[in-house]
Amino acid sequence: MRQILLDTETTGMDPAEGHRIIEIGCVELERRRLTGNNFHEYLNPDRAVDEGAENVHGLSNRFLADKPRFADIARRFVDYVRDAELIIHNAPFDVGFIDAELARLGPAWGQLEDYCTVTDSLQLARRMHPGQRCSLDALCKRYGVDGSRRELHGALLDSELLAEVYLAMTGGQGKLSLDGEGLEPGGAEPIQRLSPERPRLRVPESGELEREAHEQLLQRIEATCAGPALWRRAGGGEEAAGS
Repeated sequence: MRQILLDTETTGMDPAEGHRIIEIGCVELERRRLTGNNFHEYLNPDRAVDEGAENVHGLSNRFLADKPRFADIARRFVDYVRDAELIIHNAPFDVGFIDAELARLGPAWGQLEDYCTVTDSLQLARRMHPGQRCSLDALCKRYGVDGSRRELHGALLDSELLAEVYLAMTGGQGKLSLDGEGLEPGGAEPIQRLSPERPRLRVPESGELEREAHEQLLQRIEATCAGPALWRRAGGGEEAAGS
């Protein structure tokens, strides 16, 4: 399965007020492993960045002035996400902005979900941790993901952190590797082998009453099936019942 963790940064909070995307960051996973085939673009929004938004992500109008516009990268973007599962934290926000950008290009471009499926990792986290904080920062702390680089929001960095959090939430794997080093086939966590020096587990023996009850059960089975119970054919019986 091809999965893409996606995040955006914007000039403000609402595309209906004319706010635009200024950064798109995507991280690709194949069978729960990083591929390195990421997508990252800064974009010129052709409008001013709100001061409050700039305080969050640090992207200024001056920095964005010479960057491409969404129309310049739209074809590469939709080809990149085509047929993938997009995993987005608070998906309605990012999807709303991407759909607004596609709408500016004309009705032939459709909407994001015409190209791919979308999973909201925020809703997934809220189902798993009801009544608890489920922001990306909170989930990084919960799952032991190092978010110390996140002094400011950044679309690519947030996508990388979300990838680690998502893997930890859905399968126990919280560390990413491009080559799968240390992973079992299929992308699972390495198997934890127990030391041969550990004390053997204590196996309690059945008592006389338990052995009698077991024998009575076998006899009832044999009376119903008109033949020896599989337990006896497999070498069970009274000796196995007492082991």
